[in-house]
Amino acid sequence: MRALISAGIGLVAALALVFAITAVGAPPGETSPKPLLTQIPEHP
Repeated sequence: MRALISAGIGLVAALALVFAITAVGAPPGETSPKPLLTQIPEHP
């Protein structure tokens, strides 16, 4: 019985954390103006 109560408390805590993060919203993201390197640079 204690395991079931603990699991319920954990589930409620996890859902509260998800809802809190959702309420705050995602931070504004910016993309980098530089392109990603797609090739290995040549070695001398």
